[in-house]
Amino acid sequence: AGHEIACHSGDHLPLDRHSRSSFREDLTRCLDDFARAGVTTCKGFRAPIASLCEQTRWAYEVLAELGFVYSSSVLAAEHPLYGWPSFGPDRPRRIEGVWEIPISLSRIPGLDVPFAGGVYFRVLPFALVRHLFARRAAAGRPVFGYLHPYDIDSEQERFMHPEIGDSAFYNWLLYWNRSGTLQRCAALFRAGWAVERYGDYVER
Repeated sequence: AGHEIACHSGDHLPLDRHSRSSFREDLTRCLDDFARAGVTTCKGFRAPIASLCEQTRWAYEVLAELGFVYSSSVLAAEHPLYGWPSFGPDRPRRIEGVWEIPISLSRIPGLDVPFAGGVYFRVLPFALVRHLFARRAAAGRPVFGYLHPYDIDSEQERFMHPEIGDSAFYNWLLYWNRSGTLQRCAALFRAGWAVERYGDYVER
């Protein structure tokens, strides 16, 4: 259907739970699975839980070895789970030959917010989300965001999601306003926003 297929790892382990060799094995297994499914090209990678941070930047060397062109794995701010506040501005840059396209942030009082990502996109008041998108447009900058399949799955069974520290509050957020996700996307499209594949953006 014209979608770009990229790699989110095979085992969905945060990078700080990998060694270089186990990470390489995980990615190789994922690429082999892609090949068996008929995916002949995979340029991109996103680390589980945005876990590519200063302590795990060795991952870029492994990505380069395996032929990846870009990653969108960095949250360039403080975060309860992972974050790389010293990364600098949330602008693409090359690390070990791999383009890193960090998740877009916008400053609201006291906080850098990844307003176009998953939970944040669903939970923040939509008037604020639209304002932050408009602020980005006024600056002439694209928005790099993401949604998980579960972000639109309002019928998914309830369970405690892994990797959130058994937090009942975070788990509640993972289910909030899933039914409104596609309506929010549609409103942004009506306002003139369009989607571009990451791989196409990197080529440009």
